[in-house]
Parts: sequence; structure tokens; C-alpha cells
Amino acid sequence: MKNYLFIILSLCLISCNGKKGDDKTYALIETDFGNMKIELYNSTPGHKENFIKLAKEGFYDGLLFHRVIDGFMIQGGDPDSKDAAPGVRLGGGGPGYTIPAEIGAPHFKGTLAAARTSNPEKRSSGSQFYITHGSPLSDQAIANYEKQKGITYSDAQKEKYKKLGGAPGLDMDYTVYGEVVDGMNVIDRIAKVAKDGSDRPLEDVKMKVRIL
Repeated sequence: MKNYLFIILSLCLISCNGKKGDDKTYALIETDFGNMKIELYNSTPGHKENFIKLAKEGFYDGLLFHRVIDGFMIQGGDPDSKDAAPGVRLGGGGPGYTIPAEIGAPHFKGTLAAARTSNPEKRSSGSQFYITHGSPLSDQAIANYEKQKGITYSDAQKEKYKKLGGAPGLDMDYTVYGEVVDGMNVIDRIAKVAKDGSDRPLEDVKMKVRIL
């Protein structure tokens, strides 16, 4: 009996003290088109903690996906979008600060990345983000991006771009800090909505964000 108890206690200690993956953080973005569960990357701590902070404050609740481009991305997080009148051009708002770049991860379909204005340090918006849409790429297209941007993708990354798709043209210019792990089809649904000349959906696509 003592041996069994020792084994059980040992397993408990292993499971409770740092097994790989125990420290993962997930967010849920709720929309009328469905929900997207997102894993936030530990490799981008500044962006991760900022997103968690804003979500817990309710900052994102009621904001819009104000810019939607099918085959490219869906963008939201502008505080000016809350209760914005139809036809108003959005995308200039933020929380009043920017975040230092943490650039590295590729823009596969479903990745969460920080929007930004043009600036030499590539600092990110404090609140605006986009979720990559994109489409599968050919070997030649991937090779062209490697040459243009001075990137060497691993074999696994090339396969992911070929099968899943994404927007490699954004790689090494914007910070990717998470990825959709459930609800990828929601991106497709939002990407297909009717839009005006500024890529704002004609019918509001509201969000609510919470940390799981």
C-alpha cells in the first residue's frame, strides 16, 4: 500500500510542477460568427501580458473587427470602433501607448499579430490586432518570399505555409503573439462579409474577449 501511495504522490508532484504546456494561456474571442480560442505565446511576453491585461479590463468588449480583407486578415481592437456610426472610417485609435516589437513567429493562417503604424522600431499598437487569413502557397511563392525578405524557413514551416496558408509578406515586420487553436472556420466566415470601400464590414462584427 505504501508503494502505491508513493507512486500516486510522485505522479501528482510531476503533474503539478512544470510539465511542458502547463503554463499555456488561452483567450476566447466571441463573435456572432462563432468563437475563436487562441493560445498566447510565451515567447512574446510583452504582447501576451498586455493582451491579457486589456481583456481582463473588458477593453475589447463591444469593439469591432473594423477592417476585413478576404485572403489577408481580419483586424480589430480600435477603441474608437465601439458604437461607431455606419460608414465612419476606423483604425486610428489605441490605448495611448505602443509596445516594443517581439518579432519572430511566421504569419500562418490563424495567427494573432499586432497591428502598427509605420515606425522604424516596428513598435506595435497597444491594442489593435489582426488574425491572419491567407491561402496556401506554392513552393515557388515561398522561395520568392525567402529571397525578398532574407528569411530561411524550416521544412516544417514551408509545409505549413503550403497546407494551411498565411501571409508571409508580413513576416519579420509585425509581431505575431498567438494562434487560433479552435474556431479557424470563424476567420473564413468573417472574411467573407460584405464591406465598404475602406474594408469595414457593412454590418458590425462585434467581439468580446476573455481569458480562459
